[in-house]
Amino acid sequence: MDAWIICPFFLEGGRYTINDIHYVADSDRLIPAGETEFARDAAFGYKSSHLREWVEEKTGGRIPARSVASISIQLLRKGGPDAVCEHLCNLEKGSTCIVNAASDRDMAVFAAGMIQAEVKGKRFLCRTAASFVSARLGIIRKAPVLPNDLGINGERSGGLIVVGSYVPKTTKQVEELKSQCGHFLKSIEISVEKVAMRSTKERQDEITRTVEIADIYLRSCKDTLILTSRKLITGKTPSESLEINSKASSALVEIVQRITTRPRYVLAKGGITSSDLATKALGARCAKIAGQALPGVPLWQLGPESKHPEVPYIVFPGNVGDSNALAEVVKQWASVRISSTKELLHNAERGGYAIGAFNVYNLEGVQAVVAAAEDEGSPAILQIHPSALKQGGTPLVACCISAAEQATVPITVHFDHGSSKQELLGALELGFHSVMVDGSDLPFKENISYTKSIAEVAHTKNMVVEAELGRLSGTEDDLTVEDYEARLTDVTQANEFIDTTGIDALAVCIGNVHGKYPESGPNLRLDLLKDLYGLCSKKGVYVVLHGASGLPKELIEECIKLGVRKFNVNTEVRKAYMDSLNSSKKDLIQVMTSAKEAMKAVVAEKMRLFGSAGKAW
Repeated sequence: MDAWIICPFFLEGGRYTINDIHYVADSDRLIPAGETEFARDAAFGYKSSHLREWVEEKTGGRIPARSVASISIQLLRKGGPDAVCEHLCNLEKGSTCIVNAASDRDMAVFAAGMIQAEVKGKRFLCRTAASFVSARLGIIRKAPVLPNDLGINGERSGGLIVVGSYVPKTTKQVEELKSQCGHFLKSIEISVEKVAMRSTKERQDEITRTVEIADIYLRSCKDTLILTSRKLITGKTPSESLEINSKASSALVEIVQRITTRPRYVLAKGGITSSDLATKALGARCAKIAGQALPGVPLWQLGPESKHPEVPYIVFPGNVGDSNALAEVVKQWASVRISSTKELLHNAERGGYAIGAFNVYNLEGVQAVVAAAEDEGSPAILQIHPSALKQGGTPLVACCISAAEQATVPITVHFDHGSSKQELLGALELGFHSVMVDGSDLPFKENISYTKSIAEVAHTKNMVVEAELGRLSGTEDDLTVEDYEARLTDVTQANEFIDTTGIDALAVCIGNVHGKYPESGPNLRLDLLKDLYGLCSKKGVYVVLHGASGLPKELIEECIKLGVRKFNVNTEVRKAYMDSLNSSKKDLIQVMTSAKEAMKAVVAEKMRLFGSAGKAW
């Protein structure tokens, strides 16, 4: 070994070395490292920001600051790789050299010069951050890796987040994680006092409690946060503090070792934590580097010898990212990732298929749609009609939302045919992801006014708004529109309607009906559909077709080609439910199961017909 290289530049971590002084970025300021929270660590703290002095401090004076060499930013930027090579080749054997850097380009120049020196026979031992490794290996930046990239969206267990880092930055990130993800994230706090300061029995009781609760959460597809208590406990000396940290870390290792459920992913927060969990708890001896979950946050897939082969393992350093960074990663990898209705429709538009919106009235209906969606790998919309809401109330909505949250495919919940302002404003507060404003029975101008008033409120809640222009004949949930009252959607009116109301989706009337079509069959105006889609697509509005029950396969496919991105399905699913009740089964559980399977078959068939099967992610 010819020289030691000290190169702590780390762009993603906000670490810069300028004039031999190492800085940490804090918002728009650069703070000397010796003045930061990291320098005050009870076990690994330091005083020096000047890296020459830091080397002397950390070696106990064995390597004096005056003997430490350095490569300046000026040399990197003016001399280039050749100057770096010459400087490295002239170092005294066994000496220590600091590398200044403030950009990735500085790092690339140093790496190129180092390679030249190695070609000449020089050998170096490097103590560096991740930026040097990327430059040395020529790794090209790419977008963060997402669950879909690794094909794990169908995993039916929760993700495991383990936090052992105590630095204030981590504590702030954990607080933000709980704030942003508390609606789906389960938290278990381990008492450091119990696992590091109390009796063996109290330590084991705390570990066992954590393991049992974590297994329950993970099996229930709940992302689970296990963290050490945030009150920092230190010893009287650095060695005592290190012993406390070691006991807390070994407790985390034992907990993860004893958890039996295979997590959907593992995120380890803190350098020691991530190393110990991977190697000691999970038995990993090798891992595939898949990329990054966030800039500066490596993502591995554990090797075949590990406890959980190929499980994504996110290594989240304690010093990386702003306050939102941890929450951002967890939201991207969460087992519960509710898509918006707009996202579903956008993907359908981009992929040239349609989403099925299925009316549900009870638990069996909800389960049928979700089960079909998961089996078919399809997105779906659970749809509640006002009459169903009147009967099922808030519990029905809560059932739909819970089912959507726990599904392994994207599912949203939609309030259908809101024809009164009072019921729509109430629905906006129940957790629906989208609503349909139905003013189709009103004169044109009144429909515009009514729809606009609801859309303005709904959009403040990031909800998709669908509205109907024209009027469908037929019967849905005891609401009947006679043939003479029906009217087709007018393209000119549609232009004004869309511009004035600001809606996101337009339910068109082209000869489609609610309920059963006449014996002569449907008579859809496909030429009108083509014109309406031409208008809507220019304005970023999605086309919806109600009355999909009973439409033949060829007509459905033609409607999708002409731009329909959401089909409402009710009659056929209801019929399947009612027909199942005529079976000979008498036990209630058997009746429920039979009804669910009957509806599921219809829903699955529609998903294949609409082209959404296999399009979940």
